Amino acid sequence: MIKGKLGKWLNWIVSSILMVTLIGVASLVIVTKFSGGEPEVFGYQIKTVLSGSMEPDIQTGSIIAVKTVEDGSKFKKGDVITFMADKNKLVTHRIIDVKKTKNGVAYTTKGDNNNAADSNPVLADNVVGEYKGVTIPYLGYVANFAQSPNRSIFLLIVPGILLLCYAGFSIWRTLAKLETVKKSEHTG
Repeated sequence: MIKGKLGKWLNWIVSSILMVTLIGVASLVIVTKFSGGEPEVFGYQIKTVLSGSMEPDIQTGSIIAVKTVEDGSKFKKGDVITFMADKNKLVTHRIIDVKKTKNGVAYTTKGDNNNAADSNPVLADNVVGEYKGVTIPYLGYVANFAQSPNRSIFLLIVPGILLLCYAGFSIWRTLAKLETVKKSEHTG
């Protein structure tokens, strides 16, 4: 009796995990593709951390949620911002100094794990968002892997195949139980 209930619970748990994995990965891939690589949920963009400049608070390979901002001039010393360092390079560092210039507000930034401040000041216009402390370790490796079209298909196929295999195994096991019940009815 306990074995039967335990088996049902185990079956339900494994099926649920596989289904949530498949839906989660599919959602991540679809949102990434439709948003041009910048997924945004409730005003937060999901960013992948590729360096250790903000460790230990933000680990390499993490994903972080960055609150998008319209006005990049409202930040103060100690805030952690994400900004365009180059054309195709985003950086998330802490503000260590704020200066008002003729071109607007400029921030001096530094990675918590770096020995020196960043060499170029950050203009308020280059600020993309503010890091609010939401980080998920290691998931950035998966998100970065999913950026390639071939890899994203792989991430959809593998959980799908696992789910199909598990469903096939469950069907086979059920049919075997039915056959056992039929044999016991014929002999009994």
